[in-house]
Amino acid sequence: MTFEGLRVAVTGAGRDTGRRLALAFAERGAHVYAAARDPAAVTSTADLAQHGRVEAFACDLARPDTVRAYAAAIAERTDRLDVLIHNGAAYLSGPDLLDAADDAIENTLAGAGTGTLLLTKHLLPLLRASDRADVVTLVSGCGEVGNHRSEAHPAFYAAKHAQAGLAEILSHRLRPEGIRVISLFPPDFVQDGPRTADSDLTAQSVVDCVLFAVAQPRDCFIREFRFEQLRR
Repeated sequence: MTFEGLRVAVTGAGRDTGRRLALAFAERGAHVYAAARDPAAVTSTADLAQHGRVEAFACDLARPDTVRAYAAAIAERTDRLDVLIHNGAAYLSGPDLLDAADDAIENTLAGAGTGTLLLTKHLLPLLRASDRADVVTLVSGCGEVGNHRSEAHPAFYAAKHAQAGLAEILSHRLRPEGIRVISLFPPDFVQDGPRTADSDLTAQSVVDCVLFAVAQPRDCFIREFRFEQLRR
C-alpha cells in the first residue's frame, strides 16, 4: 500500500492515534500537514518522520482563528489536498452532566463540532482541487444513535453526534463531486494491546481501517466503519 505524492492533513496529531495516522501516511510516501493544540507535541511527531514528510502546525480546534490559520497555512504550501483526517477532539469523562465545568463542556462541543465543520469548510477548495479527495472522521461509538456504552460525558456524546451528522450530510452532498466522506465509529479503545478477538480494539486497528478505506479505488465509497464492542 503506497500513498506516494498524496497531500494529507491530520488533526490531533501530537500523540496517540493522531501521531500513528500521520506517521503511517508519511511512511507510505504522503506529505502530511499535522496539527495539534500543543506545538511541542506535534513537532515531536514531525521529528519522527523521515525525509521531512510531516510538517507541524499548531491548531486548537476550539478556536476558530487557529482553525482558519491552519487551513491558510496548508493553502500556502499546496494547490490541493487529497485526504483530510478529523482525528482531533478532546475527550471529556464523567457520566453525570454535573461532572464537568462549563468551560470544559464548551471546549468539547466547540472542538469536535464547530472545529470539524470550519476546518472542512476552509479546506474544501483544496479538496475540490484533488482528483481523489477523502474526508475521514474518527467519530467514536458515542456518535451512534442508541449507544450508551461509554462513560464519556454527555457533552462528548453531543459533540460526536454533531460530527456524525455533518459527515452524513456531506457524504450525500459531496458524492456527485467524487469526494468520499468516511466515518469511523470505534468504541472506547486502547493505544496498545494484543490484537485478539477477546481484547479491546487497538489504535493500530483503527489506523489500519483508515488506510484501507483511503487505498480503495474511486468506485468504492465506504461511508462508515461500525465496530462490535467487546462484551465482558
